[in-house]
Amino acid sequence: MWTRKFWKDAAERAVKSAAQGALLYFGGDQLFDAWHANWAGVGAVAASAAVLSLLTSLVSAKVGDSTSASLVDTR
Repeated sequence: MWTRKFWKDAAERAVKSAAQGALLYFGGDQLFDAWHANWAGVGAVAASAAVLSLLTSLVSAKVGDSTSASLVDTR
């Protein structure tokens, strides 16, 4: 059920979600200061987003195309 293609797709989605979570943590209207950033907080949000994305992909395997991490049937 979980093919190599599925895991590559799920990993790509998780990395994108982690990046989005990290960007969301800083907010769009604040000046970014790398020296004073709360990197532990950024890491926690990014890791949480990645885990949630992977869990969503695992659940999605039973709904859409079983070889993809998408909810949509791509066959």
